[in-house]
Amino acid sequence: MVATAAVMMALPPLHAYAADAATNTATGAAGGTAAGTAAGTEPEGNWMVRLRGTYLDFAQKSDPVGGAGASDRIGVNNKWIPELDVTYFFTPHIAAELVLTVPQKQDVHLDGNRIGTFKHLPPTLLVQYHFLPHATIRPYVGAGLNFTRIWGEDLAGNTLSLDRWSIAPALQIGMDYRLTRRWYLNADIKKVWLSSDVKAAGAKVSEVKLDPWLFSVGVGYRF
Repeated sequence: MVATAAVMMALPPLHAYAADAATNTATGAAGGTAAGTAAGTEPEGNWMVRLRGTYLDFAQKSDPVGGAGASDRIGVNNKWIPELDVTYFFTPHIAAELVLTVPQKQDVHLDGNRIGTFKHLPPTLLVQYHFLPHATIRPYVGAGLNFTRIWGEDLAGNTLSLDRWSIAPALQIGMDYRLTRRWYLNADIKKVWLSSDVKAAGAKVSEVKLDPWLFSVGVGYRF
């Protein structure tokens, strides 16, 4: 009996083990939660750059040439162009996007026959709303203005000319698909209401309504 009592007195009380275990468990859980929270709320950065391939699909609408005859005789070729977009996020939901490309050259047709070319540069500035800024799939919409600079016309032996500038409204819908913390896939559709007068010797002979749809796919990097 004396020996048994001595052994029991030498052992730590069971409640001490229980208290230590509870303390360690709580500490570990708290540390894990803190680490997870920190990882989950790590900022993604305010800037995003996207590189996209964009298909220009023009409306092919025009007024009668000289005010008489059939409409829609003047058209512009559709084509793929490269697109670089720079986006800044003011908040997780609100962003501004500047859409850029390199100068483009378009063919012009009259009744299906090529009559010449012109060059243009069409930057667009949009304000966007991002619906699900922390999800894997992130849809958004945008609205803004397109500023198109036209130059280098060579139309019907330099007898026809176009407006030098066109400022037009633009709408946008798209989505980003998050691949990693910084890399995204992107799909985007824009509509621009764009037109230009066609002039001969300074007098308007028609109006071309280009009004293109822009269908884009590409990749994005956020930092």
